[in-house]
Amino acid sequence: MSRVAAAIDAAQAAGRGAFVGYLPLGYPDLQTSIDAAVALADAGADILELGPPYSDPVMDGTVIQEATQAALAAGFRVRDTFTAIREISARTDVPILVMTYWNPVFQYGVDRYADDLLAAGGAGLITPDITPDAAADWIAASRRTGLDRVFLAAPTSTDERLAMIVRASTGFVYTVSTMGITGERTELDAAARTLVARLREHGVPHACVGIGISTPEQVAGVLEYADGAIVGTALVRALRDGGVAGLAAEARALVSGK
Repeated sequence: MSRVAAAIDAAQAAGRGAFVGYLPLGYPDLQTSIDAAVALADAGADILELGPPYSDPVMDGTVIQEATQAALAAGFRVRDTFTAIREISARTDVPILVMTYWNPVFQYGVDRYADDLLAAGGAGLITPDITPDAAADWIAASRRTGLDRVFLAAPTSTDERLAMIVRASTGFVYTVSTMGITGERTELDAAARTLVARLREHGVPHACVGIGISTPEQVAGVLEYADGAIVGTALVRALRDGGVAGLAAEARALVSGK
């Protein structure tokens, strides 16, 4: 049983959609990022999405880029990912997905990465820059370990590709709300609603929408048609400006819709 899918099902059984919260690991330092992730879980996040910093974050907006560059400058290494997840998973039962670009996984070794992630208590990977047809090694490793594999679907994806993404994904399909980088937008594109409907036609069990979601109202709007809402930039800004306490307050507001 997918821990991520189970968390979404539990939220739905409670009469609400799932809240997925993103934070970069190592920002502003490793221990604070660990404490922040635990605070996010305690504030009501159903799933944690944690991002190891990467030198070429092509999908990330300015706020997240600045945080990840600071984490790299402070000396973050790939192995720190597993140290952080081990401590976080010892302090909360909320499932932890690692949102990582593919090159660090490839360089580390796909099977080694999967084994170390499982041993640390992680639930799986979100891989924004690799598609299922290019991910045979990861699909095999995730099947062997039981880790979830979350692929991205975009408004520009063809029906053939959406079908492939639905077949290959476990946990949920990361449904991109709009074309472009992460960040806050005053209005979410209507394309997100259409994309979720298309994924439903292909039998997706769970679709969570991310990119551009930053307010309680936007979270509530997404959860009218999707299984989960993914928030990143607003949480990272809250951590930057108000520390762990500020992050926790922002997360509670986003989760509660107030």
